[in-house]
Order: sequence, then structure tokens, then C-alpha cells
Amino acid sequence: MQSKIIQLVGLAFTILYAVFIVWIYATEPRTFREAANSAQVAAGSYQIDQEKFNSALDLFRREQFRAARDEWQRADPAQGDARTQFYIAYSFYREGWGRVYFDQELFKQGLEAVDRAIALASVSSLTVDDPNLRIHTAAELKAELEQGTERSWSDVSPLKVLRTRK
Repeated sequence: MQSKIIQLVGLAFTILYAVFIVWIYATEPRTFREAANSAQVAAGSYQIDQEKFNSALDLFRREQFRAARDEWQRADPAQGDARTQFYIAYSFYREGWGRVYFDQELFKQGLEAVDRAIALASVSSLTVDDPNLRIHTAAELKAELEQGTERSWSDVSPLKVLRTRK
């Protein structure tokens, strides 16, 4: 009976080790810190650095978008917080928006960030209640970014200069 228990414990340990190895290959962490962050996200105990988030928000409100994005990346290294990813996407939108043209690269990066935010949001849609923003939902931001990456005849309209940034 004792050898049967040892065999079962050995089998369970082998299965757990195999699951761990598959998880490592699936997440492809470059550092131990990334592996720890991925484990926290998977366990549901992941928290962003709120102090860095607030610092980035201050930079964003002063229209220092690149610095704000860098700070948000440090606040959310695992890219596991929907609200932070929304703000990163919004900063790409704000920096890439222009009266005459849109920066296509920044808008594409913004689309990637807003897609992450939508994927991370729970079953309900992501809504950010910030009175300083004109766009409050991830779906609305995604539509703006997609519209900015599309080419049409309205792009050459001189009335385009009169539009306002959201």
C-alpha cells in the first residue's frame, strides 16, 4: 500500500512539473520578475503600483505623453490592468492626433493597447470615469483609433482642420 502512495505522489509531482514547464513556455518570461508577475495575474492577486500610476496620470495631464506611457509601463509591467492599458492607448491617441494628419504608427500602437484593455476588462465594457477625458469607454477609443488609421477622401478635406480632439 505504501509503494502505491509513493507512486501516486510521484505521478502528481510529475504532472505539476509538466504543467509548470508548459506554462513557462507559453508565457515566455524573460526574467524571473516577469514570471512572478504572470503568476500573480493568473492567480488574480496582481496589483499595479498606484504611486507610479498617479505620477503617470499627472504627466498625461501636462501633455507629456511619452513620459506618461513609460511611467504606466513601470506601474503595470505585466500589462494586466485594463484601466492602465486604456490610459496608455489614450496617450497614443492624444500624441498621434493632429489637425492635418494622424500619426499612423502611434495610432496602431494605441489600437494594440486598447485591444489589451478590452481583453482584460471583465464581462462588462471598460469605462473610465475621468472628467478630464472626452472619451470614457474603450470601445469609443477603439473606434476613434480605427477611424484614424483608415484612409479616405475626407482626409484631403480642408475642413479637417476645424475638427476637435477628443
